Amino acid sequence: MGIINGKKMLDRIDQMNTEIWVDGDKIQGKLSEHPAFKGILQTKASLYDLQNEQELKEQMTFKSPETGEPIGLSYLQPKTKEDLRRKRKMSEIWARHTHGMMGRSPDYMNNVIMSFASSSALLLRGKENCFPENILTLYKQAQKEDLSFTHTFITPQINRSQYNFDSSNEPISAKVIDRNEKGIVIKGARLLATQGGLTDEVLVYTAPRKFMEPAESFAFSIPSNTKGLRFICRESFVGGESNFDHPLSSRYEEMDSIVVFDNVLVPWDRVFFYDNIDAAVDFMFHSSFHHFATHQVLTRQIVKTEFILGIAELLVETINVSEYQHIQEKLSEMIIGLETMKALVEQAENHAEIDEWGYMRPSLLPLQVASNIFPRIYPRFCEIVQLIGASGMVTLPTEKAFESEISADLKQYLQAVNKSADERVKLFRLAWDLTMSSFGTRQTQYERYFFGDPVQLASNLYRHYPLTKYVNNINDFLA
Repeated sequence: MGIINGKKMLDRIDQMNTEIWVDGDKIQGKLSEHPAFKGILQTKASLYDLQNEQELKEQMTFKSPETGEPIGLSYLQPKTKEDLRRKRKMSEIWARHTHGMMGRSPDYMNNVIMSFASSSALLLRGKENCFPENILTLYKQAQKEDLSFTHTFITPQINRSQYNFDSSNEPISAKVIDRNEKGIVIKGARLLATQGGLTDEVLVYTAPRKFMEPAESFAFSIPSNTKGLRFICRESFVGGESNFDHPLSSRYEEMDSIVVFDNVLVPWDRVFFYDNIDAAVDFMFHSSFHHFATHQVLTRQIVKTEFILGIAELLVETINVSEYQHIQEKLSEMIIGLETMKALVEQAENHAEIDEWGYMRPSLLPLQVASNIFPRIYPRFCEIVQLIGASGMVTLPTEKAFESEISADLKQYLQAVNKSADERVKLFRLAWDLTMSSFGTRQTQYERYFFGDPVQLASNLYRHYPLTKYVNNINDFLA
């Protein structure tokens, strides 16, 4: 079958009848018509439609070597540097369509599944309870059916002490509680599945941590409507359906959820590994997961930075403050951040190398540097937008107000140098939705922790950076 269109994606999600809870209520009926999910699913459907547009098809797909059917380019296992650039350009098309606002656009997880398949041979190295063939089967199925995925790696924040021992009688962190002829049985919970319940599948992987139990070390993928699996959502940040009032949240609110496993049976043909801490550590750190996932994420974040820079400059032009040096300094700060991110991604592609299985991995070091930079600059760029907008970010009437009898007052007193009042308010509401609404502040927190704890990221960069040659240079000088 290969690539699908938006209607096919929506129909498939609607028919799954996945167990999803919002505000204490179990969702009934079509997800694509629910106020909390309607906007994001329509936006996601438009991405699938893009890959079917004739003028974009060559840029967004490749032909299956087995069937000749068009497959989403994010599934391509790159063999050359040009393949890497093609994949990046495809991700840019989807990211620009959503202005970088969709952290779980399908190409993110497609790249994750591709990277798992490309590194599956790691699980053959004398490890018990490992089934790399199941990863390859899933990869082929995902390409054939154009499946969508979310993932959950994080355990509940019960106790973040280094010496955290789970003393609960019932599992809190999801773990294997039984193994039988049909598969493994999982009970407990995992955190933060973005778009949890809104995808065909959920990929579950144990992120390695200290004092992890063997029963907690597993990886698998199962359909989102698997019996015993439920998604408990946070409060929706959709401000309303009006694109004027809520230009971003009405389209891009992805939703985050807790994933609860209530004695969920994971069939053996869906298990990648289980009861194996070494496999969990080795596969996470030696597979190409970080290379390809980070490459896609940074591509999206660059597009998002372009978007926020565009908003900032349009605010400057609208209120006519471009001659102030402190404004010029702030915009230059954003430009420097953007161009630094672009340069690092290009460096990762230029320094890419073939791995032991013949796949072209982008260089990890520039990607790690960029993933340390963005969590710091994104909150700052949001602050810059707030500082430029100043009090104009606060007094923002709604679309309904402009259609009421006070419309004349609004048009008189809220006009700008080069914009009508409704045009000015529309821009300022966009800046507000990006940086100050519940949707916007979630975006800031999301980007701040997308790659994990920023302090841990910095520590990892320091510990793995090749410093020896620089130290040797100093020792030679001193000698």
